[in-house]
Parts: sequence; structure tokens; C-alpha cells
Amino acid sequence: MPGKLILCDCLGSQSPDVAALGSIAGVGCSRVHTHLCGAESRLAAEAMAEPDAIIACAQEQARFEEMAADLDIPAPRFVDLRDRAGWSDEAVAAGPKMAALLADALHPAPPVQVMDVTSEGTCLVLAAPDLAFDVAARLADILAVTVLVETEAEPPTTRRFDVVTGRLRAATGALGSFELELDSLRQLESGGRGALGFGPPRNGARSGCDIILDLRPVGTAPLFPAPEKREGYLRADPGRPAAIEGAVLEAAQMVGTFEKPLYLSLDPLICAHSRAGQVGCRTCLDLCPTGAITPAGDHVDIDPLICAGCGSCAASCPSGAIAFEDPPTPALMARIARLAEAFGAAGGDVPRLLIHDRGFGAEMIALSARYGRGLPADVIPLDLERVSGFGHAEMLAALACGFGAVDVLMAPETERPALASEIELARALAGPEPALRLLEPGEPDALEQALYGASVAEPPAPILPLGSRRQVARLAARTLNPTATEPLPLPSGAPYGSVVVDDESCTLCLACASLCPAGALGDNPDRPQLRFQEDACLQCGLCVQVCPEDAITLDPRMDLSEAALAQQVLREEEPFPCIECGKPFGVRSTIERIVEKLEGNHAMFQNAKATRMIRMCEDCRVQAQYHSEDNPFAGDERPRVRTTDDYLSKRRDH
Repeated sequence: MPGKLILCDCLGSQSPDVAALGSIAGVGCSRVHTHLCGAESRLAAEAMAEPDAIIACAQEQARFEEMAADLDIPAPRFVDLRDRAGWSDEAVAAGPKMAALLADALHPAPPVQVMDVTSEGTCLVLAAPDLAFDVAARLADILAVTVLVETEAEPPTTRRFDVVTGRLRAATGALGSFELELDSLRQLESGGRGALGFGPPRNGARSGCDIILDLRPVGTAPLFPAPEKREGYLRADPGRPAAIEGAVLEAAQMVGTFEKPLYLSLDPLICAHSRAGQVGCRTCLDLCPTGAITPAGDHVDIDPLICAGCGSCAASCPSGAIAFEDPPTPALMARIARLAEAFGAAGGDVPRLLIHDRGFGAEMIALSARYGRGLPADVIPLDLERVSGFGHAEMLAALACGFGAVDVLMAPETERPALASEIELARALAGPEPALRLLEPGEPDALEQALYGASVAEPPAPILPLGSRRQVARLAARTLNPTATEPLPLPSGAPYGSVVVDDESCTLCLACASLCPAGALGDNPDRPQLRFQEDACLQCGLCVQVCPEDAITLDPRMDLSEAALAQQVLREEEPFPCIECGKPFGVRSTIERIVEKLEGNHAMFQNAKATRMIRMCEDCRVQAQYHSEDNPFAGDERPRVRTTDDYLSKRRDH
């Protein structure tokens, strides 16, 4: 939805490129103001009253939204041109980047679905007795507090909060739905005169709470993996009063109904985790930092309350069963293509893409812009909630859409394992010497040093990144390797590749074909044949697991030729014809091997007649068995059917 762009030079500190910004279809530009958030606020109010206003300032977004509310008009849209383009040593050449940023701002990301999480304020406090009692007393007017102390201590006589002793054996869940298992649990007995005491201990007690405040000593193992990502679990160093105050304040605010984003969607039908009790792919299980993903039969399951939305699982999922929804893959691919297209349309040459999060990365860019050199004119920043979900498919798509380099700016809390493996895979698929980097600057100067003067590759003719992540990755790899004649070797664990079958060991039992979750391996109903389609193979390893002869190995690679899209015969043999009717019913070598092993060597196959049945199809074998002298289906002669006449004649006889 185009509109009118309201420009400001921020007290003369920048010069918006009106000509470049005007290259975006449907967008008109105002005159360049000087101080819209201050002396010219009246002009800002008048501009916002116009339909589809877009203010080129993000720093004062809250102020302008408040002005719109006071005027009872819709809040305008915003785009940050100053920190990302206007404040730069190369600001004079930043016009194409400004146009690209404006084009991106005109297409907001689709909203993420949410679920309601309700916390009624039941809080468990874990700490040494004195600290626990003090914290509980401060929270008792706001939360329903229970203090758990591991060693018996004299409890306070106040009944504003509860006190129990015991050992917390296990805890699961998240904000609003924690489940607890306790051993040696002793509950307070409030009756009697004198000091309060505790009842008898019992094991296997179960309870629940909405919030857990963990103030145990440093060195105590947290209750959950990645504890900082577990909503409702607050952990602080008991030796730091400021940390305790922060945790207490945060706990006091965790009462009510909250919206929890549903970061992921799952299609269990295409998940390649397991088949017939054999485990194949477990990439997401190994990567998930919070333990939100668990096995659930043939597929995995995701607990949305525990999921922190890092996106590592979706970036690495070979089948696409797990998809990231913040933003959805099609929306992110469209953003990448739109940025590159708008940059070129405004007269830019070869852009570079900088992926950053909206916290650490955005602050790093803002500090560089205000106090340092700012971003180079050809570096276009693309903000995401978290960068760990930016996988090899997105990196390849950016290079194939026209970007000469892709840098991912990591925050201290960014999950590294998935990004490291994804960029290694992207480098293997992106052709010789691709400009792909993971950046970990500790300060803005380090970011500037990494970006200014960095190498840029000449991009190919841009592609349109449509389809699934696998389809986009393959299209981009073909575009980036136009002269490749051999399959590209990939690192171990890559989700693309072939399977190698040992002809000497394979018996064509076809167990692999029957359990392949992607249908890459298949059979031929008319002949003993094992077929394979390489572009469908997920390299999940199920075929390796189920092969009884250990005849299959994986070969990670990407074949860019058309042959990878068609079925190929990996192994075939002559069928064995039934000696009675001639119908082919098995593999010749297998039937001959069975006869060789059983004939004369097994108690049931001591004569030629019994061995002959092995060479028959299933129908002829039943017929032969039925008409044989020692027919196991034979029985005594069936009795004559009793009729009404028989019954009546018997009555007359009596």
C-alpha cells in the first residue's frame, strides 16, 4: 500500500535522497523538514492527517504515535532511513539503499499467530531459608507464594505464604503450567503452641505453579536447559542484590493473561524422524536449546509454551516439516528479493545484505551511525526477531537474487550451532569463494572494520525465490554454479545427497523403499528393482538403519543436473518364474540362495517335493500344499448336514 513519505533531515545531520526515494512506485515525497519531532511538530501533525502517511524516522516513533492518538487519527507507518543510511561516511551514495529500505517498509510482515497463556500468580521460591522468607514476604501481597527449602529450618509464624521442605526431583512446563515432582516432601503443620513444625515426609509428590523464582547459589544446576529462554523461570545470583530485585520485580508482573507467539508450524506427515521404530532424522532434537521438541512416534512434537522461537530447527529441517512463522519463509524470501530489486532500480550496483536482530544488532547499527562511520552505502540491513533461523536456503537465495555478499550479525544470545552448520552448507553450494560470513563484533568499531572494504562477489542474473526452502536452495545453487558438470560435494549431515547400494550385499528386500519418508527410494511392481530420485532424498538415514544387510551408505552432495529430478535404477535382478504357472514372484538370486541353504539341510526340506514348493509362487504353493498327501489343511470327513426332516423323523421314532 503506497503512500506519502514525510522526510526530515534531523537538524541538518542527513540529506535524504529525494530522487532515489521517488523511484519507488506509488510513493510521493514531502519537502525535507528539519525538526518534525520538535519545532515542526505542527507540520508533522498536518502530514499525519493525510492518508497513508509514512514518517522517515524510527527514533521518535512513540512520540508520533502519541500525537496520532491525541488527534484521533490512525498511526502512520515508519521507516528508519537515518540510522541505516543517512548517517554514514558514504551517505552521499546511499540513495539506492534508502529506496530499498522504503520498498521493504511498504510491505509489513504478516502477523504471527498467538495463543493465550494464563498465570494466576502461584509462585515457587527456591532459595536459602533467610533469603527465601524475605522474598516471599515481599511478594505475598501480589502472588500466592510457596517457599521450598531443602534443609529443615524454623519457618516464620506468618501464614501469608506457605513453606515446605523437600527435594525438587523434576520440573517441566513453562509460565502458567509448571509441573513439579518432589521427594521427601514435608508440609507445614500450622496447629499447636510454640514453633511451627513439619509433617512426615513422603516421596513422589506432585504439584504445579505458574512461576518459579530460583535464587539458589551460583553453581547450582538450573532446572531447565537454556534457562534464560524458559518463560516463567526466573533465575538470579543470590549474591547480587540488584539481580534479586530485578527477578522479584519481574515475578510480580507475571500475573494475568499473556500472548505467546506460535513461532513454528509442524507437518507430522512429512517428518522423517522415525518409521517402524527405527530412528532416522533427529536434527531438530539435537539443535533445540530449550527441549521444546520431543519424539512422538514416527514424528516429533513441539511444545509451543516452551519454544523460544530461535528458528534453528526450521532452518535445518531437511523435509520442511518444521516451518518458521516469524516471518514465514515466503515472506522472508520476498523481502530479500524486494530489497535487491529496489536497490538496482534506484541506480545501485551490487548490494550487500546484513542480517541482524532487532535488539543487539539494531543497537549496534544505531551506535555506529551516531558515533562512528555508520554502514557502507551498499550494505542493506535486514532486521529479524532472531537471526538463528536464517538458514542456507535464505543465504543462497540472497546471493542468487543479486546480493554480492551476505553477513549475519550475531548477538551474544544467538544460537550458534545451527548457524555454523548452515553457513558451511551454504558455502559448499554457493560456488567458488562465496562472500558469506558470520560476524561477532563486540563494539560498533569492530562492525565497521568488518564491513568497510569487504570483498563482494559478482552476482548472477537474479532469480525469483518461489517454492519450498529445498526448491529455492536448488534453484539458487544452479544459478550460482552455471558451469558445474559434477555433483557438488557437501559436508556430512547435509540434507541433500544420494545413496550408494552395495550390489554384493543387497538382496532387494526393499525394506528401505517401504520406509523411506520422502519417497526417494521406491520399487517397481513389475520387476525386482530398487529405484531412487535424488532431489527427494533427505539424507535422514532411515534406509541405512533398516537395511538388514548393511548395504546402504549415504553420499551427501547436490546433483544440479536434470538427472536428479528423475528416478534412477540403483539395483535390479531377474525375477524368478514360478515353476508351475510361470508368474514372476521373487528375485532369482534370492530364491536360488534359499534353495541352496535349505535343500537337504533342514528337517522340513529333506525331499524334492518340499523343496519344489520354494520355487512356486504364493498361489501355486497353496494349491500344491492342499492337494498333497500330508495336507495340513485336511481334516475328517465333514458330517452330513442335519435337515428338518431328520429332526422330525427322530421325534416320530420316540
